[in-house]
Amino acid sequence: MPTGTGDGLAGGRVVVGVDGSPGGRAALVWALAAAARAGASLRVVAAFPVEVYWGDPVLIDPQHIEAVHADTEARAGAVLDEVRGELPAGSDVAVEVVAMPGRAGRELVLASEDADLLVVGNRGRGAVRSTVFGSVALHCVTHARCPVVVVRPRSEAALTPPRVVVGLDGSETSQHALERALLEAGRLGAAVTAVAAYSPESYWSDAYEVFIPPVEQLREDAQRGAEEEVARAREAAGPGAPAVDVQAVEGVAGEVLVRQAEGAELLVVGGRGHGAVRELLLGSIALHCVLHAPCPVMVVPTGR
Repeated sequence: MPTGTGDGLAGGRVVVGVDGSPGGRAALVWALAAAARAGASLRVVAAFPVEVYWGDPVLIDPQHIEAVHADTEARAGAVLDEVRGELPAGSDVAVEVVAMPGRAGRELVLASEDADLLVVGNRGRGAVRSTVFGSVALHCVTHARCPVVVVRPRSEAALTPPRVVVGLDGSETSQHALERALLEAGRLGAAVTAVAAYSPESYWSDAYEVFIPPVEQLREDAQRGAEEEVARAREAAGPGAPAVDVQAVEGVAGEVLVRQAEGAELLVVGGRGHGAVRELLLGSIALHCVLHAPCPVMVVPTGR
């Protein structure tokens, strides 16, 4: 159901999932603003169950499917109209609203196959909305082939001027995250804080003491490596690349990034790509940030 007034903007596509929950509404607000900044179109996706779900409705009669489809689409369109009425002028983008039968996580991943960004709320509807395993956000983060933003509520007001935080570790994954952080910061008019965490406590065995450098050298190595990574990325980004403050911070990476993201507009971290280990493990940096960050989190897959 096209509802936009845009004229075929050519800046790519943003996909957002809505489900009538506060988290879905927050995701829609964020996605509309992101699409406007990027000159992109927006696809609003509302999934509805057609099978037996844990704690969800059971739609057995095929004659009811079309009615539920139309009602779900209408509700999504109403939320869109409500949110658009609250946004400032200049936030209008071309929008398509679609309702899809099936599990929300799977349908959002499929809908984002040709997208530049997928946006979801950190909590949705359903009996298991407060759990980690099986959540829509976790499914999207671990399966989508485009960057995914999980919109989390802020723990404090955003800082002025705005700031984007990105985690670096010298890997290909963090390089992609840095590139995207520079892009998003440019659109937001924000500066970038690039954070490289280091911690000698990562080495459990005392045998490591033979060849592990002292803490000061670990800090210097992390600072130097991050500065070199940032220099390469800013050169590739060309003139006008956002300013970047590079910080080497001692501590566990996920916890460090969550602390550094206080007051930020966005925290950007790398995902694991699409190999045999694409599933994020409990305790991973990206998952820790998605669960605990005080601001929206963007997870960037390797290779995108």
